Amino acid sequence: MSTRRRVWHTALEVGVPVLIVALWWVWSENAQDPFFPPLSDILTRFRELWLFAHLTSDILPSLAIVLVGFGCSATLGVVAGVLLARVRPMRELLEPLLTFLRAVPMVAAIPVIVATMGFGDGVRLLIIVVAATPPMLIATMDGVSSLDPVLKDVMQTFRLSRWDQLMRVYVPQAGAQIFSGLQVCLQYSFVLMIASEMLGATRGIGYMTLLAQQTFVSVDMWAGILLLGAVGYLANLSLTLVRKRVLRWYDGAHAVELRG
Repeated sequence: MSTRRRVWHTALEVGVPVLIVALWWVWSENAQDPFFPPLSDILTRFRELWLFAHLTSDILPSLAIVLVGFGCSATLGVVAGVLLARVRPMRELLEPLLTFLRAVPMVAAIPVIVATMGFGDGVRLLIIVVAATPPMLIATMDGVSSLDPVLKDVMQTFRLSRWDQLMRVYVPQAGAQIFSGLQVCLQYSFVLMIASEMLGATRGIGYMTLLAQQTFVSVDMWAGILLLGAVGYLANLSLTLVRKRVLRWYDGAHAVELRG
């Protein structure tokens, strides 16, 4: 990407949110609707509520569940995806089950899991892992399975061991799809964390936001929504930066192919 395009892209990425916030600020200052309080009041309450009062009691526990659930889901998904891609009989045996799990919205399964297993941090973690692992697994499996036939011939020519084939060829070439799966996995982790906290938790970002909505405290509700959006954006931005660093060689090679 040229310097000019990079500057233009950055300006749009920063300018559009700033414009939206400015319009929201101007519109809400004169709004009389109790469900849409002024943005200045929301930001003041955001600072009071989330930066001080509930940082350790609600924000950190929720983020811990998300990070642990995301880590477990990503690890299980990559390992199982590589295994299924490389062992065809196992893939054919489990593919119908994976298709079924992909079609079922995991949010609908939360009440069943809570009713049968109770509620706690362990159950919330289980909900995230059950929901976020399948997309990670499928992305990894598709990436490893779609290896260029030319690379297969090269591996045979150099007589690479199975381990070297896996770690030096299959996994690196599937890196782009693996990171796509990681982004979906992270998204699922956040959604399921929020949904699970809204169905029976006594702490957490989702619980506090739902409590504000049920008690008609609109300012607190909007402050919670802003926090969820900000945390999700920062988490996705961090993962994107890691992807660019890890797959710099892949993006460079792809750019050369496009120019050629």
